[in-house]
This record gives sequence, C-alpha cells and structure tokens, in this order.
Amino acid sequence: MRSRVALVLVLAALSFAIGIGVLRFTRSTPRPAMVVAPAIEAPAPDDSIGMRMLELFTGTRITAGNTVSVLLNGNATYSALWADLRSAKRTITLQSYYALPGAVADTLSTILIDRARAGVRVLVLFDAFGSQAMPRAWRDALGRAGVRFVLLRRLSWSTLHNAANRSHVRAIVVDGRIGYTGGFGFADYWLGDGRRRDQWRESNVRVDGPAAPAIQSAFAAAWVEATGELLTGEDFFPRRVVVPGEGGTQAGLFFSAPTVGNTAAERFLSLMIAGARERLYVSSSYFVPNADFRRLLKDAAARGIDVRVLTTSAITDVTTTWLAGRYYYEDLLAAGVRIFEYQPAMMHAKTMVVDGVWTSIGSLNFDNRSLAFNDEASLVVVDTSIGAHMEAVFRDDIGYSREMIRAEFRSRPWWMRAREMAAMLLARVL
Repeated sequence: MRSRVALVLVLAALSFAIGIGVLRFTRSTPRPAMVVAPAIEAPAPDDSIGMRMLELFTGTRITAGNTVSVLLNGNATYSALWADLRSAKRTITLQSYYALPGAVADTLSTILIDRARAGVRVLVLFDAFGSQAMPRAWRDALGRAGVRFVLLRRLSWSTLHNAANRSHVRAIVVDGRIGYTGGFGFADYWLGDGRRRDQWRESNVRVDGPAAPAIQSAFAAAWVEATGELLTGEDFFPRRVVVPGEGGTQAGLFFSAPTVGNTAAERFLSLMIAGARERLYVSSSYFVPNADFRRLLKDAAARGIDVRVLTTSAITDVTTTWLAGRYYYEDLLAAGVRIFEYQPAMMHAKTMVVDGVWTSIGSLNFDNRSLAFNDEASLVVVDTSIGAHMEAVFRDDIGYSREMIRAEFRSRPWWMRAREMAAMLLARVL
C-alpha cells in the first residue's frame, strides 16, 4: 500500500514538473489585453513628447548628434563593417546571434586576428545556440591571436530551464564610437543584394555618435552575464562622442529582454502602432502577431492608416513560422491591413516606419519569441530623411512581392489551411 502511495506521489510530482516545463517553454507575456489610451499622436522630429514617452516606457533614450547610415543587404553592410573593423585603434566589441562557416566568417576572423595582433582589445560574444555550427578550430584561431571569444548562454543540465531564452541581439562597436545593429549575422547567405534566392534581403544600420555607446551598453550587459567582467572606461565609453549642439540625426537604441509581465518589446510595438497617423510600414521576417497586436493593427487600419506588412514567402528558413503567420492573414486582410510576401529570396529584415518620421531597424520580429523569450535590440531613428528613405525601400521591396488579396487567399486549398492551422498551434514556441 505504501509503495502504491509513493508511486502515485512520484507520478504526481513528475506530472507537475512536466506541466511547469511545458508552460515555461510555451509561455507568452502574461498580461491582459494591451490598450493604448488615449491614442498617441506621432510627434514631429523636434517634438520631445513622443521621445520622452518612448524613454519612460521602454528605456530608449533618443539623442541628437548622430550620423546614421542605412545599410541594405550584404553588399552594403559588410564592406562598411570590414572597413570600420580594420580602422579600430583601441577596442572592438562584437555580439552576434548567428554564424556559419564560410567566406563571411573567414573574412571576419582574418580582420579580428589582424587587429588583435596590432594591440586592439577584441571581445567577441556569440549566442551559444545560434553559432553552434562554428567549428572549434575557428574559435581557437581567434584565441591564439589574442581575441577573447565567449559563448553566451551555453546549454547544460543546470540551464535547461532557460534554454529558450536566447540573445538575438546584434551589437558591434568600434573604439566605442561607431556602432552597428540590424538583423544580419556572419553567414554567406547574407552576401549579395537580396534579390536572388540564395541572398537574403536584410536591413542594417551604422551609427556614429552618442547612440553608439548605447549599443556598447547592450554588449556590456551580455558580456558581464557571460564572463562576470563589467566593461568600463574610455576605451569602451569615450567621454566625448559628439560636441553638444552639433545637430545631426536623433537616434537611440531600443533594448528588450524577457521579464515578468509585459515586456519593453510589447510596449515599444504598441507605441509605434498607436502613434501612426498616416502610414505604418512593417517589415518582419517572422510575422506571427498575437491577438493584441492583430487588434492594434486592425484598429490602425480602421482609423484610415495605410497599414502594410512585408514578410517572407515560402522561401524561408522556418516554414512553420511562415505557415503560422498565414493562419491570421484573413483576419487582418478583412480589416484593411495589406500584406505582401517577398518573392525573390528569404526576407529577413525587421523594420518599422511610422509616418515617415519614426524608423526602427534591428532584430525585433513580430512573433512571440521576440516578445517573450529573446533579448532584442533595434536602433530607433527620428528623422524625416531617414524615414523617407526607408519608406522608399519598403515600396521598392513590395515591387518584388506578391500582395495577398483576400478573395484569392481564401481560395487556397484545404491542405494548405490544414498546415497553417497545425503551425498556428505551435505559435508560442516558434
């Protein structure tokens, strides 16, 4: 009798533990439906109210005096990045989520080894999951040259409960002054112009000015987590990044991490959507909006906002995510949201443009993983010239895309609907 009772207790405890584990790995952000009230008016670039709200709700501090360059695809990104890395005199800090062996990784290694041998302090931080394909020999070569290479959030028995929490951040800073972020990694399919099947479509950004130390701080937070070493001093955070009153572009780094309750990522997306008064252009490679964000997008369309979403097509690296997002197309299309699927290649960009004034370029996707599980970062730019440029980029992209027309979409075969429904059931873990 006692053994039966003991067995029942053990099974009950095991069932409870399994249930807790399932809930942890399928969680969304626990909060009631998010409502932005009253509606927020998207401010002009010189209006501090919107920037102040963004800082208070998400910790994103917008500062003037920056030089911002939008870098499209590998053709523009790597040439600029390689040149800046080669110019480093004191420090290079580089954080990335994804890497694969190939020409891009080899070029990166060659440059970092050269700079380390020249006396530059080089710190490299790769997410342990996203870079698991990189061979040990590649990492060891960096180490022998004096590069400090660290894997962030290694998987082990003691950390399995946090295995889903990855750092999706891209943060590269040269001499504490020039910063890069976006959605790119160090793999050969980011090479090219984004118009061919084997060349991913990507948007990245370079910033020279006071927003660069914010990118540095994102790296420093991950570095101290991985190593216990808190980076300080002028080599990493120069005293004089820009002369006060120089003008320049207003920009700042948005950063989000998992937490209890709603996340900075949720508040950020909500503010951006609710702030639109004329146009809202969203590019997201993994577009699986939850009920709250579908409602916010539909509400924006109901207000007469031109809401357009650019996402990937069947040419994708995660087919299940594409299918899960398509499950919600009919609901959004019926409300007036326009959806486009990019045709030439994998569309990996993560950008948002509000009224041609506010622009976000970074790693944040429109899915549960970005909102609830990942560390994410995006550069927020408040500037009409950058906004106009990014709107032109968006319109150019949709010229290479197929628009989802509701009547046509509804006629898709039953087996496609079945696949979408099955994928939707996994939406929280995609």
